Amino acid sequence: MIDADVVVGLEVHCQLDTKSKLFCGCSTDYRNDGPNTHVCPVCLGLPGTMPVLNKRVIEYAMKVAKSVNCTIADESEFARKNYFYPDLNKAYQITQYDKPLALGGYVEIEGDDGKERKIQLTRIHVEEDPGRLVHMGNAERGRYSLVDYNRAGIPLIEIVSEPDMRSPKEARKFLNKLRATLEYLGVFDSEKEGSLRVDANISLRGSERVEIKNITSYKGVEKALTFEVTRQKNLIRRGLKVERETRHYLEARGITQSARSKEMENDYRYFPEPDLRPLRVQSWVKEIVLPELPDARRERFVQQYGCSLNHARTLTGELRMANFFEAVVTGDEKNLCALAATWIADTLAGELNYRSMGIDAVDAKSFTGLLQLLIGETITDKSGVEVLRVMLDQRLRSEPAETPEAIVSRLSLAKTSGDDAALMSIIHEVITGNPKAVEDYSAGKNGALNFLVGQAMKKTRGCADPGELNRLMVAALKSREQ
Repeated sequence: MIDADVVVGLEVHCQLDTKSKLFCGCSTDYRNDGPNTHVCPVCLGLPGTMPVLNKRVIEYAMKVAKSVNCTIADESEFARKNYFYPDLNKAYQITQYDKPLALGGYVEIEGDDGKERKIQLTRIHVEEDPGRLVHMGNAERGRYSLVDYNRAGIPLIEIVSEPDMRSPKEARKFLNKLRATLEYLGVFDSEKEGSLRVDANISLRGSERVEIKNITSYKGVEKALTFEVTRQKNLIRRGLKVERETRHYLEARGITQSARSKEMENDYRYFPEPDLRPLRVQSWVKEIVLPELPDARRERFVQQYGCSLNHARTLTGELRMANFFEAVVTGDEKNLCALAATWIADTLAGELNYRSMGIDAVDAKSFTGLLQLLIGETITDKSGVEVLRVMLDQRLRSEPAETPEAIVSRLSLAKTSGDDAALMSIIHEVITGNPKAVEDYSAGKNGALNFLVGQAMKKTRGCADPGELNRLMVAALKSREQ
């Protein structure tokens, strides 16, 4: 639900997935290496070193700017942002200030009212990432911090929105849409630690703005903002003033905590970076070609595959899921497309989320085989879910993968025929064992029939066709009444 009093703006810091850093040739792939192993005099900020701009970074940044409808500036330039912090080795950060790469633009999301909304952007600019502090020790032996400069100099873009969001949920939708766009562009690796960090600005209309720094997850942004809305409303109800400040989100506790009073821009003493020339890229902008983006793919899924709008939105909201869907429905078979959309967007997504697994863990060919068993009425939906769970659990435990057909055969999950004497025997067993439910059914209580059918489905382990079982159960009950 939209809260007219809540005003949210986001500053999103995204690591661009280049092979080398922003101003030097050091590798950006440091995940499996020790601390301070991907550094050089330039990214360590040693005296006498000179930055050299990575051309690929500007190309990626312009792709992002075009994809979110920004105007790319005729001229932009880098500046020095001066502040001291242990992980900022030079005591200044090379960023862009009053002449950013791109201005304006917007991102379309589904608002809390179900209508499409345009979240306006202020700017996109390029900057370098600082290093990383690793906090060590404990209260008994003393706490201390170590600095790892592997991350120093990693190329970032900062995407700054206008305060156009009206709820924590809309902020999360904005981030999900932005992440999907970045993945479709191929400029971003969401699997990298710290690849996307968010500073959230929130206020209640008429009160001071509070900034929440360095939130590192999409869920975290929604939770931090939800807590902050409650905190600020409680202050106002008690007649207290909301202070303008910077707060940190403590994810383990689900709360924000005051860090310091909010800095003003002049505290950073910005001035143009003397070692880098201004950027003039207008002649280059026309050469930047964008791939199919989430909105265009969503519309294609609706038109080409007959997906519902909700399913198409879910399927295209993540690049890997969209690719998986198209790998499953390569033949464009109408029945398969409809079933695949439902099972991937609803059933598979839920099972993967429960196991904290990604879509890459599922083999598209095996999943198509499972859907074909459902289309051919070899198994019921309930048995299909059981087969899917076995397939995922085998992958989770690194066990040899069975085909869906083999799982059905091994676990005897094939659909039971309505003419099967064993099925009729189960129906009579259920009727005999539940006289109260039979009595309720005779009294006109419809819920009793659902209960009896459910009991029979349990005994068949979900292998009976629900519609057929329902029909046979009604026939058996009526025969009993005669």
